[in-house]
Amino acid sequence: MNDQPENLRMTQGARADGPLPAVTDRATWQAKLDHLLVREKAHTRESDAIAAARRRLPMVEVDPSIPVIGESGRIPLADVFEGRRQLIVYFHMWHTGQPAENQCEGCTFFNGQVSELSYLHARDVTYATFSEGPYEEAAAYRRFMGWDMPWYSAQESADALLAGRWFGMLVCYLRDGDRVYETYWTSGRASEVTAPAYGLLDMTVYGRQETFEDSPAGWPQRWANNGDQFRTEGRPSAQWQRLAAGRSDDLTATPPR
Repeated sequence: MNDQPENLRMTQGARADGPLPAVTDRATWQAKLDHLLVREKAHTRESDAIAAARRRLPMVEVDPSIPVIGESGRIPLADVFEGRRQLIVYFHMWHTGQPAENQCEGCTFFNGQVSELSYLHARDVTYATFSEGPYEEAAAYRRFMGWDMPWYSAQESADALLAGRWFGMLVCYLRDGDRVYETYWTSGRASEVTAPAYGLLDMTVYGRQETFEDSPAGWPQRWANNGDQFRTEGRPSAQWQRLAAGRSDDLTATPPR
């Protein structure tokens, strides 16, 4: 069980059975790249303009005393900021009572790629995860995965925090003294901002290899957008590396002291 599945170990690039792009001379290739760069720069400028509009949105006040449960027990939402002025929260879906392999593959993919928090902290921003499930189970999953971000259970306060929305979203908060405001939220493909793996794959010739992509005929498209794209042999793909390292995926085990 601790061995990685073969299709995870396999070096796909070593296989010579797939289609290839046309081959041309370097000058022609560079001219094509330069033409694409015009579109890429326009996309960057539009992204900057959207971010500028986002910074001009109004905000809505939320109760700073809404409780969540973390490593030190129950604390108010205001304390999740850890003294900083801004807070980004990923709302992590959870299947209570289910083993690690049945936990949300999409949340594992997106939330799990947020690892280096110091750059956020340097800009007065805290990043945290609010789990849909009970703290003990979700904290065991965090230990198994080796994640460092602050982790809380929002199970008992889900209705107040969600306000009719759902887990699997990103929410931004602002603290002004003792008051807390929600400034932005998003979900769906917008969560891809947390996943550099997708950005890197988009630069490759075969892309994400998912069925929704507009790719040339014959290009590999191995995964449908139904959760399978985040799983390998029945598990969220990132779990295999942890199992191979000897970590326990038992979410009911007593944590080590």
